[in-house]
Amino acid sequence: MKQRAVVLIACLAILAVSCQAQNQEKVNGSSQNLIFPKGEKITNNNFTGNAWLEQMIAPDSLNPTQVGNVTFEPGARTNWHYHPGGQILLITGGTGYYQEKGSPKKVIRKGDVIKCPPNVPHWHGASIDHELIQIAVTNTQNGATMWLEKVKEEEYKSEIKQDK
Repeated sequence: MKQRAVVLIACLAILAVSCQAQNQEKVNGSSQNLIFPKGEKITNNNFTGNAWLEQMIAPDSLNPTQVGNVTFEPGARTNWHYHPGGQILLITGGTGYYQEKGSPKKVIRKGDVIKCPPNVPHWHGASIDHELIQIAVTNTQNGATMWLEKVKEEEYKSEIKQDK
């Protein structure tokens, strides 16, 4: 009986390692565990560079919340935009930038949480040298995302102001 338990535990361990390996993807030459699927490549004009979206939750009449996993390759970013109901970004991987209109650009990293206030124009995306993975939680109760102009190269490449 003891021998069967050991064999069962060994089989479960092998299965766990196999599943973990299947959830790894080569990203920028390094292997990274993905929490959620990368999704489909975004093909609209609201982004600069390559980005992918896995739509996790679509808003409906009972819960006006949209949740998506967004992966930005290095240099990729959103256009300026705002959310009438606000948005929360949960950074799950990489390094990137976040900027609100009229404020300095901030560096964002894995583990950061960003609250985008309602109706405040902002943009976010990967840094020049690193990808960025985020979960975007958007309240759609007051309306859909309003897309604005592209982020200028000078804005994207501007110096980062350090908090003192």
